[in-house]
Amino acid sequence: MSDAAARVAILQQPRISADDLMKIWEFYDNDGNGYIEGKELEDFFRELEQARRGAGEDSESFRESMKEFMEKFDQNSDGRIELAELAQILPTEENFLLFFRQHVKSSAEFMEIWRRYDSDRSGFIEANELKDFLKDLLKKANREFDEKKLNEYTQTTLKMFDSNRDGKLELSEMARLLPVQENFLLKFQGVTMTAKEFNDIFTFYDKDRNGYIDEDELEALLRDLHEKNRKDLDAQTLTSYKRNIMALSDHGKLYRNDLEMVLCVESL
Repeated sequence: MSDAAARVAILQQPRISADDLMKIWEFYDNDGNGYIEGKELEDFFRELEQARRGAGEDSESFRESMKEFMEKFDQNSDGRIELAELAQILPTEENFLLFFRQHVKSSAEFMEIWRRYDSDRSGFIEANELKDFLKDLLKKANREFDEKKLNEYTQTTLKMFDSNRDGKLELSEMARLLPVQENFLLKFQGVTMTAKEFNDIFTFYDKDRNGYIDEDELEALLRDLHEKNRKDLDAQTLTSYKRNIMALSDHGKLYRNDLEMVLCVESL
């Protein structure tokens, strides 16, 4: 069987395993930039249409559903999709994205989950912590699993979201589990700063020099940060940002490491 025929056979399956999902992803993201785009995307949709037609799906109906998908998820009209989006196109067996979105309704709830499972306060969700998270999530979703399957789920999730391949998830990587409209961390993607800039900012806004930033100090920081980057920040958005970020705090105390994760400091 040729490679193309093997891919079509995978795409025809009613449920696609996590390993097969990764095979499809790695083939089409052949430049390894984290997206299926341009000709990669055209080739993917062509083979997917061929596969679904072979599985008895009407071609016109399929093309319409793909058009609707791109309109929904390609919000900046750049003509590319991420791995998490591919997992929504294909009928995957282990769609952690779906489990997560069914049971985590807001960015604030996500931040609380991060605090709970980053048990050693390292600033990362490591494999053992991720395994605990998935175990609890699967129980909540009433999904049956055994130890072997749980290990497979853990490794698959790392493959899907560990973009720098260091074997653990940063806050921004795990936040990709959130729907785009809920992922408030995306708002800070264009706000990059060096370690020195961050230290200067933290020192400036820690007015009482107690080693942490409280809610009032955070509000001043967010207002100034958005003004500096010429971004509008209305009262409702400001309240939402504060609530989400303070969910990382330790009883209202936002320490240096917590704020670093949100602002995506380049290096320390």
